[in-house]
Amino acid sequence: MRPSAILRLIAVTTLIRLAFAATTGLGVDESYMVTSGRVLSLGYFDHPPASWWLSWGAAHGFGTEAPWAVRLPFILLFALSQLLVWRITCRVADQRAGFWAVLALNLSPVFGVTTGTWVLPDGPLDAALLGAVLCLLHALPATGRRALGWWAGAGLCAGLALFSKYSAVLTVGGAFLYLLTSRAHRHWLRRPEPYIAVIVAAAVFSPVVIWNAMHGWASFAFQGARATGLRFRPLLPLQTLAGEALFVLPWVWVPMMILLVSGFRRGETWPRRLLVWLAAPPVVGFALISAWSSQRVLYHWAAPGYLMLFPLLGDAVARRLDRVWVRGLFAGTAALVIASLAVIATQLNFDWLGGRLGAIMRNDPTAEGLDWTSVRDDLLARGLLPPGAVVAALNWRDAGKIGYALGPRTTILCLNTDSRQFGFTHRLSEYAGRTMLVLAVDPAGEASPWFHSIQTLPGTSVRLDGRTLRTVTVMRGEGLVPRP
Repeated sequence: MRPSAILRLIAVTTLIRLAFAATTGLGVDESYMVTSGRVLSLGYFDHPPASWWLSWGAAHGFGTEAPWAVRLPFILLFALSQLLVWRITCRVADQRAGFWAVLALNLSPVFGVTTGTWVLPDGPLDAALLGAVLCLLHALPATGRRALGWWAGAGLCAGLALFSKYSAVLTVGGAFLYLLTSRAHRHWLRRPEPYIAVIVAAAVFSPVVIWNAMHGWASFAFQGARATGLRFRPLLPLQTLAGEALFVLPWVWVPMMILLVSGFRRGETWPRRLLVWLAAPPVVGFALISAWSSQRVLYHWAAPGYLMLFPLLGDAVARRLDRVWVRGLFAGTAALVIASLAVIATQLNFDWLGGRLGAIMRNDPTAEGLDWTSVRDDLLARGLLPPGAVVAALNWRDAGKIGYALGPRTTILCLNTDSRQFGFTHRLSEYAGRTMLVLAVDPAGEASPWFHSIQTLPGTSVRLDGRTLRTVTVMRGEGLVPRP
């Protein structure tokens, strides 16, 4: 299969993502990242800086925080990720396998939709991890200066992966385990090149360490707490794996797990064994953590592990293309994914489903994917948003949605002991005694403990095509009293 085929695939899927990005609002996590990341920093409470810097740079470069603008870097990074998956698969198998690996990557929702489009740490994480893998595939059989260059490249990409998301350490650990168990490549542990790679990675990651040291190790503590707990639930790993299967797609996940297990058998080529060693720590690690963690393990956390298995999946598919059901499965999945994107985009623009989603789901998800501009328009019409206004919300999720809708000229505060990055972007102590607007999304939280007095004003709402999705209580708080 010619390289032009993969370039066409990347171009077409990138155009689809651009259209989807331009016709849908930012989700809760995206709004939170864009809003709380308006102040540039060496580090951030939730994650390392890469994704925050990308959205900040795009907003300032284009002069707008429109969804297509802040999402563009992540869409382009996924285009790069597709190219890297193809190159990796070409080294593991051949170009035809590479095409099918990239196509499967595009059709898996956790990669093709969320990682490939949204403002999340996973976009830069995946691109950097794939870059590190490609460098390793070149470095392990190389010698002399060429080997040093590839090892340094692997270190640089590993550092960028850690600079995107802390969980990259699991994949990096998988590379160490591979070297430890591989007779053919164990000698690298006695050579300086891997340790030079570690030094390069540490240098790239160092701003995160500096920020944490200056802020009481807040980010390390927050993420580290997710792996701690006091309860033992032996069946929960099965639930975690089942959730991951839904995110990846069950008919993609099952063959991946078979390839993961079979990849450890004797006689496998070293590139395939390298990939399964890179895949195993995230897949197995997060499943095990869910057995005792006091917090819920989210299903997309293990995605970097599954990412490493797409080259093996592409090779397996390419070997079975003579079977009609294989091509039919890909065609049906492509139709399902494109139809789903069309339903989401048209619903967020035309509300053609009305309240039907609320009738079958606990909460209508339309409000989460809609930008809350109706709230901004109401407040502006009432003269409640003068230049330099300070507005407070009662939790970080609502602060993100409200702050993004109100725009960068409005300062958004989060009146909650769990304020995430908002607690560092705008510290409440700097606004002590101030009078400000308080917006509480229904069901309204308690704002009175934060002020000397509270005045309730006529409310507003999040609306789409005349339908109210969320009611918003509007208050004026006088004399902010910051709490610990």
